[in-house]
Amino acid sequence: MAIAKEELEVKFYLSDRQALEKRLREMGAHLAQGRLHEINLRFDTPNGELSRSAQVLRLRKDAAVRLTYKGAARERNGVQQRTEIELMVDDFESCRLLLEALGYQVCLIYEKFRTTYCLDGVQVTLDELPYGDFVEVEGPDANSIRLVAERLGLCWQNRILMSYAALFERVRVSLNLPFRDLTFENFRGMNITANVLGVTAAD
Repeated sequence: MAIAKEELEVKFYLSDRQALEKRLREMGAHLAQGRLHEINLRFDTPNGELSRSAQVLRLRKDAAVRLTYKGAARERNGVQQRTEIELMVDDFESCRLLLEALGYQVCLIYEKFRTTYCLDGVQVTLDELPYGDFVEVEGPDANSIRLVAERLGLCWQNRILMSYAALFERVRVSLNLPFRDLTFENFRGMNITANVLGVTAAD
């Protein structure tokens, strides 16, 4: 059964993802999910109504298939908070067809590799995206998130409250990229620097 919850998280740009993963293991973090490849389809109305109101309708496929709604993000005590409703579905393509039949269309395809750890009741996900490596820290409250981030040696001042899609749009505009989708194939051979992303490494 799907229920609405409040998602609280921050993300950080990493210069050395492997070093941070080693630190997690040395600290006794539990590996909740090994490295998985994700394909995400973001849907919107033909006139972009969801994007304009900062809402997200996403279909994700990794080891399972999930349909997710996220409300507009807001900052609370230094972390990003947004309403999230997520449910498991059986068939990726059938769910895509259903959404398209209802008038939604794919506005963005994005992919990443994700490895998930748990530390002190907080979820720490290592994300490999076509434009760089990041870590997301998600927990029950802002204080727990900050404590774990600082235990990991991450600079709190360098946290990122933007979505991966928003970061991609920044890169796309900055480099005048001709493609719409955030895929490894599209970024093959490209080296995206922190300066282009407009971020500073936190590790």
